[in-house]
Amino acid sequence: MKHLTKYLFAFIILATIYSCGSDGATATEPKTDSTPKTAPVTIPAFNADSSFAYIEKQLSFGPRVPGTDTHKACKDWLVSKFKSFGADVIEQDFEASFYTGTKAASTNIIAQFKPKMKRRIILAAHWDTRMFGDKDEDPTMRDKPIPGADDGGSGVGILLEIARLLKEYPIDLGIDIILFDAEDQGKSGDGPIEYWCLGSQYWSKNKHLSNYQAEYGILLDMVGATKPTFGQDEYSLQFAGPQVRKLWDLAQRMGYGDMFVNRKTTGLVDDHVFVNTIAKIPMLDIINRSTNSESSFQKCWHTHCDDISVIDKRSLKVVGQVVTAAIYKESTGNF
Repeated sequence: MKHLTKYLFAFIILATIYSCGSDGATATEPKTDSTPKTAPVTIPAFNADSSFAYIEKQLSFGPRVPGTDTHKACKDWLVSKFKSFGADVIEQDFEASFYTGTKAASTNIIAQFKPKMKRRIILAAHWDTRMFGDKDEDPTMRDKPIPGADDGGSGVGILLEIARLLKEYPIDLGIDIILFDAEDQGKSGDGPIEYWCLGSQYWSKNKHLSNYQAEYGILLDMVGATKPTFGQDEYSLQFAGPQVRKLWDLAQRMGYGDMFVNRKTTGLVDDHVFVNTIAKIPMLDIINRSTNSESSFQKCWHTHCDDISVIDKRSLKVVGQVVTAAIYKESTGNF
């Protein structure tokens, strides 16, 4: 996953209350003529406090390493939570084979809103946590599983809050929230990329509906730390370029250009790669990277300090509001 490789290119070729101007989300975008061509859209305000609480809840179970009791307990809570928001939930079970030679029961969680609608957008994140903190400065901690507050927990926390908004403020668009499992268990360094993102690989080959298709997808990964930088990764641009440009332009018009920056970054192995290349569904990745190297990830990446202390509510607010605005605008043709 969040794993840089200069060789990947070859592989690929083979938003309780409604928002207003105060948070950057506006009800409508200015038109060049006096006659609206599409219906106006009202965007609900994304609640960062709620999202933060969902991250805390995930951490309360302990590390979410596939095959563990804590992992199963968190899965059961996630499924129950999505159902409480009115989603039709599919638990896609599979056996993950790790590079260590071990296998573990894993589950992709698919929460469907308006499942009968043909027009569909995917919102995704991974919900597992890494089985060891191999980047920890303390050698005695490197074989212990990490908390995963930002790396996994932040994206899930944002998507749970969006699910709550979809229940309270329904839209005329099918939304599939997919939580991929077994994403973060690969080998650091130059190991095979196929050992990363096992859940998205499985889903891409075995979509929850045989004839399933979506217009595009938005992946959230490591989106909750303080002062994040969201550049435009090479593979997002290659496969979902129009969506990248529209989303970043929307974020900047909402006043969030300090986070959503117009800078191309090198390709990154993350769940979107396999959705793009196997499922053939355009998917972009919103991920915090300050530069083009692994060291660009937030300082607690793959360490035991990736706990609730790294989560910043403004980051949750910005990402959550931008993604919420995108799908609500999409539902009326304003995106």
